[in-house]
Amino acid sequence: MKRRLVLLSLAGMIVILDQLTKFWISQTKPSFEVIPGFFNLSYVKNTGAAFGILQGKQFLLTSISVVAIGVLVFLIFYEHKSRKGLLFALTLILGGTCGNFIDRARLGYVIDFLDFHIKQRHWPSFNVADSAISIGVGILILVMIWEEYHEKG
Repeated sequence: MKRRLVLLSLAGMIVILDQLTKFWISQTKPSFEVIPGFFNLSYVKNTGAAFGILQGKQFLLTSISVVAIGVLVFLIFYEHKSRKGLLFALTLILGGTCGNFIDRARLGYVIDFLDFHIKQRHWPSFNVADSAISIGVGILILVMIWEEYHEKG
């Protein structure tokens, strides 16, 4: 049980960091180059999901977030404690999902501000919550590959 509470605390820290950075961005509304030709800080209101899909579908995206949060919490509490990599990945995804859910529920959009680009080719803007989700999904994929490899070996 203690390990589960540590995981939930980590998810909570992700939410706090995400919300603090979004609060600062919403107050300052920056638009400037940090690393010329590569990285900007830019205030963006994102009414969609990843890569701008489902623009304006806030009820659907909020509903999906609620279900995802419930499933993630369930998995964190009921998955075997020996599956540390899986639990860590689920925790990152949970923290990120909660961070973006708070924005959707409170504002009707998600605040994005990290803008990476190479010259004029921009990656879609994102935030701390998106980063946690992406890293968590990456770890989840690696854990699944690792487990599949060792089951056959």
